[in-house]
Amino acid sequence: MSEIVLSLSLARGGFSLAVDTRLPGNGVTGIYGASGSGKTSLLSCIAGLLRGEAGTHIQVNGELLENDQQWLPPQDRGVAYVFQEARLFPHLDVAGNLDYALRRRRRPGPDTAQVSEWLGLQNLLKRRSTELSRGQQQRVAIARALLSGPRLVLMDEPLANIDTAGRRELLERLARLRRELDVPMIYVSHDMAELAELADHLLVLSDGQVSAEGPLLELSSRLELALSHEEQAAAVVHAEVAEHDPAYGLTRLNFEAQPLWVNQLAVPPTTPLRLRLPARDISLCREHPQHTSILNLLAARVTDIESSGASRVLVRLAVGEQFLLARITRKSVDALGLKVGESLYAQVKSVALLNDGHHD
Repeated sequence: MSEIVLSLSLARGGFSLAVDTRLPGNGVTGIYGASGSGKTSLLSCIAGLLRGEAGTHIQVNGELLENDQQWLPPQDRGVAYVFQEARLFPHLDVAGNLDYALRRRRRPGPDTAQVSEWLGLQNLLKRRSTELSRGQQQRVAIARALLSGPRLVLMDEPLANIDTAGRRELLERLARLRRELDVPMIYVSHDMAELAELADHLLVLSDGQVSAEGPLLELSSRLELALSHEEQAAAVVHAEVAEHDPAYGLTRLNFEAQPLWVNQLAVPPTTPLRLRLPARDISLCREHPQHTSILNLLAARVTDIESSGASRVLVRLAVGEQFLLARITRKSVDALGLKVGESLYAQVKSVALLNDGHHD
């Protein structure tokens, strides 16, 4: 069966981790939580760098890695680990670093030409790792991990020490890997916007415990979760390209049978896209506005209103089968007399197109 079984506990230095869940055995699962929530400890247990307490059971797509009777050392698990630092061999050029992994792999996997193309390394192969930027070094580290022929790839905040341009390029490369690579990936980050770009599934950790788990699209808009209360809170949704309007430089998307306009895209109609709609950029109105510069007006239904005495509150909205978040003032909630179940209009001021691998 295609799944990752994690049933483990760990107690170390006053910190305890307890995880009992089953994750998808394909695609990208994001691990989200604040610093100290147990994200890195969880990866270390999966990789075999830390050994769980009695009763621990770790299995990846039918392959048992650890239980009370068996414990595979890290080198025998077929698990590739990409750390925050690239950890390349400084005395080798890029090709040498990649060849090191290729010569030691025990399972089939992509070849050097494939990973070099996926990660844009063709012009870097003869350069020493010390001559590369941090973003380039991390791309080499990911390529090296893929060449090891892993059954599972772990990434622990791989963008943490990279500048803005390097982060953007690496996110685009990782989005392509998400489409091209038939190997499950577990991706750790404390940045929800980063996870929104890549993850299909989400596991939320808090103080060593699982506080939520499920599809990213569902969890991104749930009011009871801490991630919806961050300043950068946003709903992640799916849409499809409907048509282009070159006269105005726009593309119309089909979002739950309603139009959503974005800057013109160089992709054909019916292309599926993933979008991020920030809660702070959605306002609400009772009636369809007649004179407004905002193009995106969506008929929606109120499904939940945050109970809070704060000056700003969150409102969850259903648009067809998907959900949005709106962060508005509590005064506006009272002025509009908003109630759960009511229909209204959501004005969407900005739409962020995510790198889901469909529009390289």
